[in-house]
Amino acid sequence: MITKRTISCLLATAGLVLGGAMQSASAANLVIVNANAAGVGFNDPTPAAPVGGNPGLTRGQQRLNAFAQAASIWGAQLDSAVDIRILARMTPLTCSATSAVLGSAGPRFVDRDFPGATVPGHWYHLALANKLAGTDLVTAVDDPAGLGAEIAANFNSNLGNPGCLTGVPFYLGLDNNHGNAIDLVAVLLHEFGHGLGFSTVTSGSSGNQLAGFPSIYDKFAFDNTIGKTWDQMTSLERKFSAVNGRNLVWNGANVTAAAPSVLVAGTPQLQINAPSEIAGTYLVGAASFGPALESPGLNKQVMPVLPQVGGTGPGCNAFDADNSRAVKNRIALIDRGVCGFVVKVKNAQDAGAAGVIIADNVAGSPPAGLGGADPTITIPAVRISLADGNKLKAALNLGPSGRSSGVVARLGVDNDQLAGADKLGRVMLFSPSPFQGGSSVSHWDTSAFKNLLMEPAINGDLTHSVVPPNDLTKPMFKDIGW
Repeated sequence: MITKRTISCLLATAGLVLGGAMQSASAANLVIVNANAAGVGFNDPTPAAPVGGNPGLTRGQQRLNAFAQAASIWGAQLDSAVDIRILARMTPLTCSATSAVLGSAGPRFVDRDFPGATVPGHWYHLALANKLAGTDLVTAVDDPAGLGAEIAANFNSNLGNPGCLTGVPFYLGLDNNHGNAIDLVAVLLHEFGHGLGFSTVTSGSSGNQLAGFPSIYDKFAFDNTIGKTWDQMTSLERKFSAVNGRNLVWNGANVTAAAPSVLVAGTPQLQINAPSEIAGTYLVGAASFGPALESPGLNKQVMPVLPQVGGTGPGCNAFDADNSRAVKNRIALIDRGVCGFVVKVKNAQDAGAAGVIIADNVAGSPPAGLGGADPTITIPAVRISLADGNKLKAALNLGPSGRSSGVVARLGVDNDQLAGADKLGRVMLFSPSPFQGGSSVSHWDTSAFKNLLMEPAINGDLTHSVVPPNDLTKPMFKDIGW
């Protein structure tokens, strides 16, 4: 007997107006089921001029066209004799003037031990289960409210309006020429990817499996510290692994084989050479501004930036004479806070620093990158965790002159390691500490470069491709059975 479980984030379907399913002519047929009421979302009659290859003449029609485009791109890469239905709506989602939830999507059902399942005792997202079974395992008769749709999807209809990431709307063109707007097709490709199989239904926060069974995703999530895949671990081991930064990797053969054609060689790192008690390699977040880190990199003494009389925050003002003497031709160690990263780095550069380390001011690991833009910055910069920053500061031995610290570091890259993969070439999964609900485990790590579609944030340089040499999502799908 087939056992089915409904995912807890199942869309409520009462009162929906269904209609206008749009299909893609492709190897797999993805059908967009319009779940919006009249006059809103996909049915918004607001006039719109055609843009970027999207011929729609209303806002609603342009949205549907963007959904159809994303469905067509995925359909061309998948092979299934069973239609894949996406119950979709544009609706207001959580947002503020400076941040917003762009959208969400996931499987409406998962299934295990169905005829054709390649691995027994593992949950499969329903779209993949249908493909392997060669039949529709949940029909509209079984699920009349949702028409048997395999995927549920919500996307933010207010994006760009005042109070909802103000001034940064979805770009509805199909040509990826989004400028400063957010490319809707790229967001759709990402979220549809979750619904098609790029996620676990095992809880990362507790480590508990759904009804005591692992996901097929868990068979390929391998922890380098524990030495097991998620479907081999205990709940406590999975809970630890979900926050074991840059030690949780994907060990599927297709992704590992494709990774060198997608990711660049050169993992950013901080190497402490002295003193011996803290010597070693430290995780860093690279800066989005300034020069890229190189090999062998910048090897200099580390000097702290100390508080200044009348200063507003660490590194936030032009350096006084003491700090300028300390950091000249050295790596400046600056605490995060009060002002932006580019302000701190530019002030250090103006004082003669050769590089900058920003020590985080909140607990967490691995360290995120340094955001911002300033084309006049010409020195490298990285972020380290609060714990590692405290370790460096505790090892500083400034002496009576305050012009020597005894801490020597190298800012550079390891060219023997792909950016976003471990030493064996296995691509890292996102496992930050603290745990991030909705993001942890079910994404690639943010250290990947080039940037990948299934990272936890949509990067502006993404293409509309899901295959190498642009992306690794299709090889991941091959690993799980697509």
